[in-house]
Amino acid sequence: MAPIGKLNTPLVNFRGYKARIVAKYLNQDLEVTPDFVIGKDTQTAEYQAKFPLGKSPTYEGADGFRLSDSSAIAYYLASKSSDSPLLGKTAEETAEILQYILFAESDLTPAVVNVLIPALIPDVPYIKPAVQAAEKQMARFLAALNTMLIDKTFLVGERITVADIVVACDLVMTYKLYLEAADRKQYRNLTRYFKTMVTQPEFKAIIGDVKLCEKRIQPAAPAKKEKEKKKPEQPKKAEKKVEKKPEVEEEEKPAPKPKSKLDSLPPTSMPLDAWKRFYSNYDTKPTAMEWLWQNYDPEGYSFWKVEYKYNDELTKLFMTNNLIGGFFSRLERARKCAFGCLLTLGEENNNMIWGYFIVRGKEIPEEVTDAADFESFQWTPADHTDPKTRAEIEDCFAWEGPNLPKECYDGKVFK
Repeated sequence: MAPIGKLNTPLVNFRGYKARIVAKYLNQDLEVTPDFVIGKDTQTAEYQAKFPLGKSPTYEGADGFRLSDSSAIAYYLASKSSDSPLLGKTAEETAEILQYILFAESDLTPAVVNVLIPALIPDVPYIKPAVQAAEKQMARFLAALNTMLIDKTFLVGERITVADIVVACDLVMTYKLYLEAADRKQYRNLTRYFKTMVTQPEFKAIIGDVKLCEKRIQPAAPAKKEKEKKKPEQPKKAEKKVEKKPEVEEEEKPAPKPKSKLDSLPPTSMPLDAWKRFYSNYDTKPTAMEWLWQNYDPEGYSFWKVEYKYNDELTKLFMTNNLIGGFFSRLERARKCAFGCLLTLGEENNNMIWGYFIVRGKEIPEEVTDAADFESFQWTPADHTDPKTRAEIEDCFAWEGPNLPKECYDGKVFK
């Protein structure tokens, strides 16, 4: 059987995966280009005569039809098979599929690219405010997908569609390079969905095994500029005699700002960063919690139960979870002295914010109390040696277990 057409793209390319996975599902013979190089082959006169935009992936059909844009190619190939299982069965399902494809291409992917490209390509300058803005956008889009997938296995209907293929492929780099274990806990529904997709035989045949991120990729440090060569010294001119003026008493310099009280605490045997790394990289129960109880320094730290004071006013679950995110964003000063999990528990119109924090010292540091939303939360000292309290802490940090006051909907980790 002659190939249905040719796909111009490197084999390792999240955009190119889409059409190849569709072809695998539909048993289409799609010619690939293993030696294709973006930036080289896309710049040739022959290529640009066919595809003036100079983009990749592109598609050349056996019938002479040409097409650019990875998602458009995937959708086109899905429609080439009669009664394609990857397309919607109704006009409504078709509209939903297009909705998710357009969302992935116009919202999600640009944000992901703006976050990752400065770390992946040395020639792209790292502009911190721009990357931070892109991170906020990406987090919002991931949270939206996480909410949409609360009670869904697939995005549209009860089977995989081209919408799933497009969205999952557009998430590959995010899960491989950015979302660490703790981040993945914040997007549990989305992570469950992503794992379901990439373990399908048709996905694995194209992408292979997807190794989830252990440590987030960081931008390369900027190259140090060479010091300017010193100009040859000019001969000194004869100095003019200047009468000395009477010395004026220097103004007193302002006293240095007081350091944090935490700086005066005795050294601790458990660096908080060590716990954060262990929590991020290992299963919470039993591995991470066993590490914590073995290494916890009760003289250097204290546990606090944290509850929202106005739980009776909470309504929508996603709004409650967003409230936690807002509080955490205003706790930035406390990154080095605090770790905690706040969970959204319960159901629509009957939910609560509840969790536990570890803080440096025996009292809540000013770095925490200074946060604008601090007064909206009740902080109660917690005795970690009490079996009931310890069980609550373990279930809180794991986001699941019989000791949670209500069923966990979602949550966020401050680390």
